[in-house]
Amino acid sequence: MAALRNPVVRALATCSLAASLGFAQQAAAPAPPASTPQQNPPAAPAPAVPPPAEANAPQAGGSDASTLTIRAFVPEVPLVFTVTDGKGRFVTGLKQSDFGLLDDGRKPDRIISFTQQANLPLRIGILLDTSNSIRSRFQFEQQAATEFLLQVLRPKQDAAFVLGFDVRQDLAQDYTNSVDKLSSAIEKLRPGGGTAFFDAVYTTCRDQMLTVRSTETIRKAIIIVSDGEDNYSRVYEQDAIKECQRAETIVYTISTNVSPSKDKGDEVLTRLSEATGGRAFFPTKIEDVARGFQAIEEELRSQYSLRYRPADLKQDGSFRTIYLTALDQRFHVRARKGYFSPRPPQ
Repeated sequence: MAALRNPVVRALATCSLAASLGFAQQAAAPAPPASTPQQNPPAAPAPAVPPPAEANAPQAGGSDASTLTIRAFVPEVPLVFTVTDGKGRFVTGLKQSDFGLLDDGRKPDRIISFTQQANLPLRIGILLDTSNSIRSRFQFEQQAATEFLLQVLRPKQDAAFVLGFDVRQDLAQDYTNSVDKLSSAIEKLRPGGGTAFFDAVYTTCRDQMLTVRSTETIRKAIIIVSDGEDNYSRVYEQDAIKECQRAETIVYTISTNVSPSKDKGDEVLTRLSEATGGRAFFPTKIEDVARGFQAIEEELRSQYSLRYRPADLKQDGSFRTIYLTALDQRFHVRARKGYFSPRPPQ
């Protein structure tokens, strides 16, 4: 009973993810503080839920064969998350009833599915900083990224792309399952120029991740190897974070700053990762970049998948917060902070 002494956890325990009803009805849980700014997005968001279902019904008052299309808005929110213990080790084997969930401060209407999904298809983007600031470390980045793809990509199931960026973005290889093509693309990248970090993240999520469509649940992740510095972008940090949230993409970052102290770039990498449910890694020497990739590989194989129907979801494009917690306070849940609701079809 020690885990229920915390008042937030005690309230969430009353709305734990029970298998039949989704949540118990004893008490209303308090809404957590919002962790993402609630301002309007710079562009129209993509749906965070599947498109509306359509049904055909006879047109009233007539005998002809014309029909009226009825659109039923049935929202569903997919959520992929990771659970760790106090020592950072991944926790597997938990049940639906071990968690509490609030969507925009409310209990979801229904939990549709809950599984430990180590085998969900992956769509991965490798973003390598090719600016002058990382020239001396670039070879280690290339080698680590190639080894990661060799270990992670599964034939006929996963796909990845490679993008280098300085003041511009270079899509060296679009989505493919071929590790040979991806490796060749990584080897062809060459460092030089300034850094438009936020532009690269924003554009990648908009053009490569937001456009991914699938009838099954997939995991979308971007792995960025960079020092987090930016001196050329036209968009701001919050714009980049919001675009990742619209694209429902987890961002992992590996810092190339190996100095003893963290700088502003490292803080940027941390904020970007935390807002999207990812994680930032800070190697103490450049050769340890590979360890960051290895940790990401392990995490991708230790994740849970949850799909639920939110309560009172309006088609207004607003940002809705997600608050997911383990009822056992020994465990820490890492998930994206929210999503943008869809807008009505035009």
